[in-house]
Amino acid sequence: MKTFTLTTAIDYANGSPHIGHAYEKVLSDVIARTRRMQGDEVYFLTGLDEHGQKVQMTARKQGIEPQAFCDQVAVEFRRLCEVLLISNSDFIRTTEPRHKDLVRSILQQLFDKGEIYQAEYSGYYSPRQEQFLQEKDKVNGEWPEIFGEVVEITEKNYFFKLSQYQDWLIDFLKQNEDFIVPRFRQKQVLEFLKEPLNDLCISRPKERLEWGIPLPFDEDYVTYVWFDALTNYISAPGYGTDDFEKRWPADYHVIGKDILLPPHSVYWPIMLHASGIELPKHLLVHGWWNISGAKMSKTLGNVVDPFELADKFGPDALRYFFMREMTVGQDSDFTQEQFLTRYDKELANDYGNLLSRLLNMGARYAEGKIPAATVDEQPEQDLRKLWEETHVLVLEKYEAFEFHRGLEQVFAFLRGCNQYLDIRSPWKLAKSDDSADQEKVLTTLAVIGEGLRLASVLLAPVLPSVTEKVQGLIGIEPATRFAGNLTWGESLAGKSLGEKTILFPKHTD
Repeated sequence: MKTFTLTTAIDYANGSPHIGHAYEKVLSDVIARTRRMQGDEVYFLTGLDEHGQKVQMTARKQGIEPQAFCDQVAVEFRRLCEVLLISNSDFIRTTEPRHKDLVRSILQQLFDKGEIYQAEYSGYYSPRQEQFLQEKDKVNGEWPEIFGEVVEITEKNYFFKLSQYQDWLIDFLKQNEDFIVPRFRQKQVLEFLKEPLNDLCISRPKERLEWGIPLPFDEDYVTYVWFDALTNYISAPGYGTDDFEKRWPADYHVIGKDILLPPHSVYWPIMLHASGIELPKHLLVHGWWNISGAKMSKTLGNVVDPFELADKFGPDALRYFFMREMTVGQDSDFTQEQFLTRYDKELANDYGNLLSRLLNMGARYAEGKIPAATVDEQPEQDLRKLWEETHVLVLEKYEAFEFHRGLEQVFAFLRGCNQYLDIRSPWKLAKSDDSADQEKVLTTLAVIGEGLRLASVLLAPVLPSVTEKVQGLIGIEPATRFAGNLTWGESLAGKSLGEKTILFPKHTD
């Protein structure tokens, strides 16, 4: 059976992780966990891009070898995955033999086919972006700040015949309108392709850049970033092996909008096509996080540390904020105030407080166990109806990557559970000597237990450790599938409730 294959962009080993890296990991992880709960076998790849001029320069400044520098950075990015509960199947480093061997093999095949040639190049070059530039890259006659200092150079290099595939790529995109998600990004690519493509420079002379994979047909040169970095998507899944047959084509490459054009939407499809390899099914392109309205930047000093947030509020809270706040494909704003609002009002009040109320009243009124529901009146029927509407809609939203809307619906249901609890007011009914009132008390606890169970199943891809804890506190094993676990009425009667627990402690600073 073909696995569901999901990849992230591999992060560049030139600095510490920030919330942009964290968000892409979490988004991909939520998709992966959702597919597993739908019954799919999932191959989920992330990793680190370790070659290039910036890595070489940074390592030299620190007085260490590039490999030693990359080893340090790799520890940080692996820790990011662990801290944020990322369930990746693999972590590729482009300095690994399995990757370097395949890069050299692909390059040799293309060279043998006449797809790669050597030529002299004169023009502008951005060391910061490791990219050759043209006059059309200027804005109002000036080089944009993103390129840093731009220099003019003349040197021999190897080029890939990118331009001869331009018409093929345009036809492919027109015939596959959902190749890039959201679709407006695909329109941007087609607009870009109205201008003629240049052939792609794929090398750097070793005299200028030593830190790279040597070209198999000319050891005096190393591979330029894109033929190295992009090839991770097929080296890690095991190109040329039986595993690759199961894992490829990738269902989604999850990338940021900054690397859509031209690498992932132009270079990568053409590289695959020229190599006779099937293209991925989709590119899922997400936006950027702005910080209080300004673009996140080390220069501005507004980079948010995901480790600090996860340590203070827990990884589930940060995952929730990412998925609740950002519309996939659009930019979003990160503010401490909005984070705390989501944390306090939704996680702590709507979800955490509901669990606390059940555990407290279960201990007081039901000897620490979930009772059976014996009453079925309008309040119970209304909540069941709300659930039936909720879970269908949530699964639809998850399928469309509209996680913010799906979570909105789950928390509307949790608020409905709290409202139901207020309507029934079991703390008042418990004072009555009427046996009918006592039945309502016990039914209320049973209904709230069921509501928490059901909501936790839908929240599991986003809040994996918290939902596992909640399910344990109501006496059940964590659900691993949506199927069979979203139907109201599973009997929790007799299940032992756990000790009083605060899921999301309030923070006053």
